[in-house]
Amino acid sequence: MLRRLAYLVYKEFIHIRRDPRTLFIMIVMPLVMLILLGYAATTDIEHLRIAVYDGDKSAQSRSLIEAYRASNSFDIVQYVAREDDLTYLLDHSDVRGALVIPADFGQQMTAQKKTEVAFLIDGSDGTAANTVFAGSQSVGQAVTVKLIEQKLGTSVDRMPGVEVRPRVWYNPNLESAYFMIPGMIVLVLFIFTILFTATSIVRERELGTIEQLIVTPIRPIELVVAKVLPYVVISFVVVIEVLTIGVLLFGVPINGSILLLLGLAALFLLTSLGVGILVSSIATTQQEALLMTFATALPTVYLSGFLFPIEAMPRWLQLVTYVVPARYAMVIMRGIILKGVGLEILFEQVAAVLIFSTVVVILAATRFKKKLE
Repeated sequence: MLRRLAYLVYKEFIHIRRDPRTLFIMIVMPLVMLILLGYAATTDIEHLRIAVYDGDKSAQSRSLIEAYRASNSFDIVQYVAREDDLTYLLDHSDVRGALVIPADFGQQMTAQKKTEVAFLIDGSDGTAANTVFAGSQSVGQAVTVKLIEQKLGTSVDRMPGVEVRPRVWYNPNLESAYFMIPGMIVLVLFIFTILFTATSIVRERELGTIEQLIVTPIRPIELVVAKVLPYVVISFVVVIEVLTIGVLLFGVPINGSILLLLGLAALFLLTSLGVGILVSSIATTQQEALLMTFATALPTVYLSGFLFPIEAMPRWLQLVTYVVPARYAMVIMRGIILKGVGLEILFEQVAAVLIFSTVVVILAATRFKKKLE
């Protein structure tokens, strides 16, 4: 049995070697996705372009403008002579926000009255709008504190009150790459493994070679193992690539056990292999297998917690995420890589992945065997 299996695995590696485009996609595409997501899919937004309308042109208004200029959140790229000109800039997305200082700003400040300024925000991009909103308020609060200190003649820090000092664990600088890279490992293990496992088996059916294999003494289980084993090896190579690039290029620390990470990755891999075999038993062409894989991938990306926090979803959608295996794998990978936790902490997630793996593999094996028969 082992000798037959070895020959089948060797045959599959030959198929992969003769199809360099597929091998290129399997090895290079995850790295391209990692680099793009690491640099582009970030919420660490700085130096947003804003415009200024100064209707007062006083020393006080210039001081306020300088406070916004000194902030890392904003770059003042244009001053306008009329307030209506701000509409044109925002409509054409030339700026993300606009500071509007009224004509009586300096007079109100001199009289030590509460003074309002407007800050117009382009809300067409929600992430950038949230950053502009928070930054505009932060600068305004800093200016207010400075004015209070000047009036009282003492520092606000010396006044009684509550001072909250946040301390961020596991990702002190709130780097988006730290959050993305463990999730990328899950997506690579799930989506790419399903895709190439399903298409490799369907390709044999399209070419008619699977019928030739069936009439040989090879058992169905041997055929399945031989088809998926090369892709298991390649998947682990890609995982190691992603970890290496994450550490060297983005500085992501691996605080937990690498052996535990790889072991639990192998457990999760059983789920994706099972789904891939299940897809291959349903699809009749490689195109169908590709479409079914993408139909599986979209809910995984959106409902696993990779891009959006599950806690922010509606309650009914949170319940749906419990049947998404990648949800548990995300917690496992981020827990090991960022928090350095072990099995005693991740027991519930590991148990869930084990249940999914068992159910999917049994279902896929039964369906595939009936398909062969």
